[in-house]
Amino acid sequence: MKVKVDKELCTGDSICVDLCPEVFEMNDDDQAEVIVDVVPEEFEDAVREAAESCPEGCIYIEE
Repeated sequence: MKVKVDKELCTGDSICVDLCPEVFEMNDDDQAEVIVDVVPEEFEDAVREAAESCPEGCIYIEE
């Protein structure tokens, strides 16, 4: 699984970081960014939850 954040839509709610800090972090512009190339299997459910919980819908998963 791969995941991307559309930085044009991200408003910095940081829900994704709260749910899965192993995959997401906030950058200097207070926007989420992905810190792994491929999501480790043990974090896939947390990444899906982050994508579903994102108020802006800016997290995209590629299976």
